[in-house]
Amino acid sequence: MDLNLIKEIAISSPEKIVMLVLDGLGGLPDPKTGKTELETARIPHLDTIAKHGICSMADPIAPGITPGSGPGHLALFGYDPIANLVGRGALEAVGIDIEFGPDDMTARGNFCTVDDKGIITDRRAGRISTEKCTELCKLLDGIKVNGVDIKTYPVREHRFVVVFSGKNLHTELTESDPSQTGLAPLEVKAEATIARQTAPIINEFIAKAKAVLAHHHPANMILLRGFAKKPKLPTMQEIYKLNPLAIAVYPMYRGLARLIGMQVADAGTTLEDEIKTLKDNYNKYDFFFFHVKWTDTAGEDGAFDRKVKILEQVDAALPAITSLKPDVLVVTGDHSTPAVYGGHSWHTVPVVICGQFCRPDAVKEFSEPAFLAGGLGRIHSTDIMPLALANARKLTKFGA
Repeated sequence: MDLNLIKEIAISSPEKIVMLVLDGLGGLPDPKTGKTELETARIPHLDTIAKHGICSMADPIAPGITPGSGPGHLALFGYDPIANLVGRGALEAVGIDIEFGPDDMTARGNFCTVDDKGIITDRRAGRISTEKCTELCKLLDGIKVNGVDIKTYPVREHRFVVVFSGKNLHTELTESDPSQTGLAPLEVKAEATIARQTAPIINEFIAKAKAVLAHHHPANMILLRGFAKKPKLPTMQEIYKLNPLAIAVYPMYRGLARLIGMQVADAGTTLEDEIKTLKDNYNKYDFFFFHVKWTDTAGEDGAFDRKVKILEQVDAALPAITSLKPDVLVVTGDHSTPAVYGGHSWHTVPVVICGQFCRPDAVKEFSEPAFLAGGLGRIHSTDIMPLALANARKLTKFGA
C-alpha cells in the first residue's frame, strides 16, 4: 500500500473503527480430529461477524515468510513491514516507557534454562514470574564491558530489555537465541564490518550474565535478540488523520503502538480489563487497536485445547465490543501460531471486516477453510487498513 496515496485522500470523520487482533490467530488441523483450533472452538459470535462481513485470508509479509510480531502488526496498521523493519528490542523498550537516546542500542532478552552442558532445555525458563524477573534483572544491572554502560529492565515473566549505552554501537548483529531447545546459545556475530567491535561487547555481557545466574535455576542463562535503535516512523495521525488508542496488555505491542503515534491506555492484565478500557475510552477516540495476546502464547506452548478455550473466552466477550456499535469492526491476527506447530508460521491469517458498507460474502463461519472462499480472496495484511478506512468513510475519492 502506498502510504503517500492514503495520506492524500484520508480525512477525519466521526466514524469509529475497532481492530480486534487475536495474536497468532491462524491454526492447523489437529491430527486426531482434522480440525483447526477455530473449527474446534464454539464461537457463535465470531461466526455471526463472519456471516455479516467480508472475509479473507491474508499474508502478513509474503507467501512462505514467517513473520515476527513486530512486522506482523506493522502490516496490519498499513506499514510495509520490510521497508519499516523495527527491532524487537526497541519495541520492548518503548513499551515499558524506557527513555533511550539515539546512540543507545537495545535488545530483547529471555531468561532461559541450560543444562550442565550448556544446552538449552527451556527457552523461557519455565515462564518465571515477573517478580522473579525483576529480581534477576537487578543482579545483572550495572555490568560494564569496555566502557559500555548496560542496564537491564524487566518486562513480563521471562522477558527483559537490555539497553547498551556507549559510542559506536551498531545493530547489525546475529542473535544468541537459536529459537529451539536442544542447542547451545549462539555466539553473537557481526553481520556487517561496522559492527565488528560491537559483537564482542555483547558476547562478554552474555558471559558475565551466565556467571551471575549460574545458581538461579531455572533462569540460569539469557538469550538476546532484536538488537535495535529507536526508529522514526510516520504516525497514524499524519497518514490516516486518525485519533487512535491502543489497548494492549503486553509491552511490546504497546511500544509498537506508541512508535506510530497511538495513545496507549493502561489496559490492566486481563481481557475483562481490556474491555473496560475500551468502554471507558470509546467516546474519546476513533480508532481502537484491541490486542489479545493469549491465543499466541497457547499456540507457542503447543497447547491446542488451551488455545481453543481462549478463542471461546474471546467469543463470549465479543458482545461487549459489538454493543458499542463500531462503524467498522475488523477481526484478524498478526500471524498464525498453530498449536500443532508450536510457533509462528507462514500460514495465511483469517480476516473479516464488518460494517454498514461491507459487501457480505457467502462465508457462514469463522474458520480458516471457510475464509478461503471469502469475498476478498487472498490479500496482503497491508490491505486491511485502507479497507477499514474506506468502510468507515475516512477516504475520499482519488482523482477527478
